[in-house]
Amino acid sequence: MPEALPQKHSEAEDGLEQKAAPPPWARFSTLLEDPAHAANPLREPFAELLALYTKQQEKQSKLLCISDGYHDLSRAQNSSLHAQYDRQLRRLQKIARISDRYQHSLHELSSALEEAALTDPLTGLHNRRYLMERLKKETQRSNRKADAFSLAILDVDHFKSINDRFSHEAGDFALCQIATAIQGSIREYDICGRWGGEEFLILLPDTSLTEALQVCERIRHDIAQLHLALLEPMELPHLTASIGLAMQRPEENYSTTLDRADSALHAAKRQGRNRVEFA
Repeated sequence: MPEALPQKHSEAEDGLEQKAAPPPWARFSTLLEDPAHAANPLREPFAELLALYTKQQEKQSKLLCISDGYHDLSRAQNSSLHAQYDRQLRRLQKIARISDRYQHSLHELSSALEEAALTDPLTGLHNRRYLMERLKKETQRSNRKADAFSLAILDVDHFKSINDRFSHEAGDFALCQIATAIQGSIREYDICGRWGGEEFLILLPDTSLTEALQVCERIRHDIAQLHLALLEPMELPHLTASIGLAMQRPEENYSTTLDRADSALHAAKRQGRNRVEFA
């Protein structure tokens, strides 16, 4: 019996183990187990794919055991072992390729799940979680480079009346139209998202208060000009928005800047709505 055969098999196994190395389970499993994603429509298919991948790994493990069995038989069998070994190796290489494809799919689905976790499902804008993360980073950048940013909180005036008079479906339609108007009014490098309910937050990096006022006035004007035709002959009344604006002060925490913007928003409400106030 040739002595080089076991060594050749061992090298093939080493290469297979590298190809079939398991993916980073911890991060993907944590995303699926996070209660924050319980209602995410992507969670169930992702869990099914993860279970399918686990089953495939178990099959691969069994086949590796079979391969080990063939390795033991190689010490007692005749020259036909070479053909058996090659056949088994091809099967294992095929499984390894399938495993690689599953790993790639899991990586893509993990990225999609993370993106979904940072997006408001109704408007398609960034959600509060994403905005909070960007605010932290923008504050750090601003304090490091001394480039202040401005932020605005926008609230739709009398929005409750839309839900009460027309339906929540009509309210959702109005919010989507307003989100589109905001996106069309801000600059390319500005960031907007749904802060909660009928409130939106606009982050204006490296922007003075004067420049931010111009952007906010443009947003306010564009919302007031919206034509909210839901279903003929139904047409929603024209909506307006009140905006509170604040520019970050040197070494100021982002939560303090948010509080000042919120105070300015309340001032805009008190002074008649459909206006921009700053603090």
